[in-house]
Amino acid sequence: MSSPHYSAVPTAASVPSPAAPVAAPVASSSASSPVSSPSSSSSTSAAPTLAELMDFVRGAARDEELIASLPLDPEGRTWIRLDGPGGSEAWLIGWPPGTGTGWHDHADSFGAFTTAAGALKEHSLAVRLPTDGWKTLELTEGVDRSRELATGQGRAFGQNHVHEVLNESADTHAVSVHAYYPPLPRIRRFSRTGAVLRLEQTERPEDWQ
Repeated sequence: MSSPHYSAVPTAASVPSPAAPVAAPVASSSASSPVSSPSSSSSTSAAPTLAELMDFVRGAARDEELIASLPLDPEGRTWIRLDGPGGSEAWLIGWPPGTGTGWHDHADSFGAFTTAAGALKEHSLAVRLPTDGWKTLELTEGVDRSRELATGQGRAFGQNHVHEVLNESADTHAVSVHAYYPPLPRIRRFSRTGAVLRLEQTERPEDWQ
């Protein structure tokens, strides 16, 4: 499958993955409300490391009281803002059956996420996209990656990570915990037809907070 693209379109070539993986805290129609997770350490002045973000999301995912506090909606994703470590941006997210993020990136933020209930599927690209100056890219072969993240499983990811996250279950909600540092300055959203990736819109923090 293919779609029209600009003649000056750069081709995304395969490069080492920016790191490990995560998901985006944007989605449906539920309001967010600030909440502190028992495992957070917002008083820490130093920037958190990738390992510290991973420890945070794993710890929060094991907090049964925190997970139970998230209202679930059968029609759309729900979320609660958490107090992440070292000034990071963190979210608890509920995923109804059949929902997902669509393709997106996280700009210059790195992060981590863990499935706290149910299971999630991540599709990602092992390629670093150009930061600006393009609208359509034709991806080369071999850049696609997929993984299942069952309850208790998660991953970390580096800057400019591009992926989509899905709850492919037909009847079971999923819940996950996500953390990003620095706090997300923007999210670029993409559509994809075969090997062609198209930039559709750019979201800013005011669009999801």
